[in-house]
Amino acid sequence: MKYIQSDKNPQVKQWKKLKTRKERDKTGMFLVEGFHLVEEALTRKDDVEEIILSEKTELPPGLDYGSVPVTVVTDDISKQLADTETTQGIFAVCRQPKQTHTTGKTYLLIDSVQDPGNLGTMIRTADAAGIDMVIVGKGSVDMYNPKVLRSAQGSHFHLPVLSGDLSEWIVKLSADHIPVFGTALENGVVFTEADTRETFALLVGNEGSGVNKELLTKTTQNLYIPIYGQSESLNVAVAAGILLYYLKTAK
Repeated sequence: MKYIQSDKNPQVKQWKKLKTRKERDKTGMFLVEGFHLVEEALTRKDDVEEIILSEKTELPPGLDYGSVPVTVVTDDISKQLADTETTQGIFAVCRQPKQTHTTGKTYLLIDSVQDPGNLGTMIRTADAAGIDMVIVGKGSVDMYNPKVLRSAQGSHFHLPVLSGDLSEWIVKLSADHIPVFGTALENGVVFTEADTRETFALLVGNEGSGVNKELLTKTTQNLYIPIYGQSESLNVAVAAGILLYYLKTAK
């Protein structure tokens, strides 16, 4: 194991840069923090470049890191790398996977969702519901933002999560006879009236303004969830969960 004591070390400076979207986009790398996320990352060892460990933290005995190099750093460096208030002192430097498999039966399309917690929760929910792929459109928060990674709880390593042009994806899916369900009250039907089938794509949108209206004109059918109380709307991640599970199970 290598040991780094100075935060002026070039490698440490590079790790700290990965806390910014600009550097993640430039290098195709990202940083995960905490025992659970490191363990999840190691299910795809080929995408893990290095494990970083605080001098005050021990590697769990059962952690299978194979030949992935481990670098020990001071507690101070660990805190500088951390995005959490109380860090567990373990990180993994990961490569953003190159997705070559871009076909499936079920999809979640995400338009301009800006809250990291919402995006991460939807990726996690799509994973739990057995959705094949998540497509994140323009205007959304970075899918490798630390808060997104924590909210997704490792689901980035379980299913393809891609950046893409949603308009192009809707055209492609429609051409493949996969219905695309938008989410909108206007010109929509109650979700329980959806024309469900084994294949589908669900399109959800921005927390405040919903799905881009231009995208809604391209969908197969638009759905809404009735509000029975006095709340104006549902949280987008909650709505996505309800709709994904309904569409997945109602054949």
